[in-house]
Amino acid sequence: MSDSFKARRRSAFSSPEFRRYYAASSCSTFGLWIMRFMLGWTAWSLTESAFWVGLVSTAMLIPTFLLSPIFGVVADRIKLRTGLLTTTLCQGLVGVAAGSTYWAGWLTIEWLLVLTFFKGMVTSAHQPMRLSMMPRLIDRSLLPSGIGLSAMMFNSSRIIGPAVGAGLLSLTSSGVVFWVSALLFFVAFALLFRLPPLWPQTVDEPKTMAQDLGAGFRFAVASPSIRLIFLLVVINGVHGRTLIELLPALSGQLLNGSANTLALLTALAGFGSILGGLIMSRQRGSERRLVRLVYLSLALGAAALLPVHWFNQVVAISLMIFALSLCLTVVGTGCQALIQLTVEDEYRGRVLSLWTVLAMGVPAIGAFVMGALADGWGFAPVLVGFSLAVIAVTLLLLPFRRVVQLKETD
Repeated sequence: MSDSFKARRRSAFSSPEFRRYYAASSCSTFGLWIMRFMLGWTAWSLTESAFWVGLVSTAMLIPTFLLSPIFGVVADRIKLRTGLLTTTLCQGLVGVAAGSTYWAGWLTIEWLLVLTFFKGMVTSAHQPMRLSMMPRLIDRSLLPSGIGLSAMMFNSSRIIGPAVGAGLLSLTSSGVVFWVSALLFFVAFALLFRLPPLWPQTVDEPKTMAQDLGAGFRFAVASPSIRLIFLLVVINGVHGRTLIELLPALSGQLLNGSANTLALLTALAGFGSILGGLIMSRQRGSERRLVRLVYLSLALGAAALLPVHWFNQVVAISLMIFALSLCLTVVGTGCQALIQLTVEDEYRGRVLSLWTVLAMGVPAIGAFVMGALADGWGFAPVLVGFSLAVIAVTLLLLPFRRVVQLKETD
C-alpha cells in the first residue's frame, strides 16, 4: 500500500489522544440523551400536560442562547480539560440530584424545572469547550474526520439513548435511570483525566469579559470566510433543520400518520445523519473541497424535497427525509470543520459559541415561520417554496466560495 493511499485512509482515530477524547464524549453524549429523555418523560408523568413538557424543554434551551457567547470567552481563557471536567461532573450531579429526589418523593415539577435550567446552563458552558478541544488533539488535516466521527456518535446516541432510557424505565424506575445517566457522566469524567491540560492560547493582556466578548464578535464579523460560513449555517438551519423540528406536524398534516409514522420518519432522519457523519469522517482538511461539498449538499438537500407536491406517500416522504437529513448533516459538520480550520486558537471558543447559537436558534425561529405558513397553505407548497429559495440563494452565493481558501493541507 502506497504512502499516499495510507495518508488518505488516515482518520482522527490515528491519534491516541483523540481516541480518549472520543470515548469520554461518547459516554457523556449517551448520558445526555438518556437524561434529556428522562427530563421530558418525568415532566409528563408529573403533570400530564404538554405545556409543562414544552416548558421543561424551553428551560433547557434558553441558557444556550443567553450564555453560550459568555462561556465562549471562558473557553478561550481556561485550561480546557479543567473546564470539561467541571461541566461533566456538574451534569452527573444533576442526574444524582434528580434520582435521589425521586426516591425521596421530593421531585416536583418546580424542582424539575430548576434542575433542567441548571442542566441547560452547564451544557451551554460544556459545548464551546468540547468543540475547542478537538483541534488541539489531532492534526489539522484530520479535523473533518474528527468532526464527522463526532457527528456519527452524536446522532447514533440521539437514537439509541432514548431507546435505552425507555427500556431501563420499563424494567426499573425513573430514579434508577437518572442514576444510570449520572454514572455515564462520571465515567466520562474519569476518562477526561487522561487528556492533556491544554493551556489557553491567549496572547494579549487579560481583558474584561465584555472586552473579550466584543473582540470575538469583531473577529467573526471582520472575517469574510466566517461570515460566509455563518450564512450557510443559517440557510441550512432555516430549511433542513427546521423541517426535522417539524416532523410531528409533517407526519400528521401531510401524511395523516400515526405515532408509528412519526417513529419511521424520525428513525430515517437519524440514520441519514449517521451516514452524513460517516461521509464527513472520510474527508481531509482541504477548505476548497469542503466548501464544494457544503454547497453541493445544500443544493441536493433542497432538491430532495421538490417532488413532495407529487409524491406524498409515506415511503416517498421517508426517503426524502433520509436524503435531507444526510445532506443537512454534511452541511452542518462541514461548516463546523471550516470554522475549525479558519479560526485562530485564541478566538476559537468565542466563534464556536456563536456557531452554536446560530445552529440551535435558527431552526427554532424557522420552525415557527414554516409551521405558520404550513397551517395556512399546506406543507407541500411551503416545502417546495423553501427548497427553491434555498437553491436560488445557494447559486447566488456560489461566487463567494473563494473567500474560504486558506493553506491547503491535503
